[in-house]
Amino acid sequence: MAKKVMVQTTINNDETTFVCETRQTLLEVLRDELGMTGTKEGCSNGNCGACNVMLDGVLVNSCLVLAVEAEGRTVTTIEGIAEPDGLHPLQQKFLEHAALQCGICTPGFIVSSKALLEHNPHPSEHDVRLWLAGNLCRCTGYDKIVRAVLDVAGA
Repeated sequence: MAKKVMVQTTINNDETTFVCETRQTLLEVLRDELGMTGTKEGCSNGNCGACNVMLDGVLVNSCLVLAVEAEGRTVTTIEGIAEPDGLHPLQQKFLEHAALQCGICTPGFIVSSKALLEHNPHPSEHDVRLWLAGNLCRCTGYDKIVRAVLDVAGA
């Protein structure tokens, strides 16, 4: 029987406590234990970016982070991106630029883009494409996504 531990963390600005097995990934706990299904499972090996979240402000693949590693840390998921009065500008621009189709990759792209803009508020197109290289999309291509991010950046 797998060992279970209690983890205290902050998720989307809410103090959160959960119990998990030491082998469970942060992705599994977010989706299956906490019901935060915005973070998507794509590849389960860190290659697609669908499960991207920020851990203490650093972009990570939640499929590669053990949930116990969130102890005492701050996690931001797609559910925590929207602003109190509505959509985050990235979410709005993704809609305006039709930068989504099936939606599996969209949360990861938005979280990744937010991390980029926090790191570099005025990226070039090259910067955006390089930063988002770890996110895969099988539907839209990437041009509309890049345009949406650049629009938010005012480029």
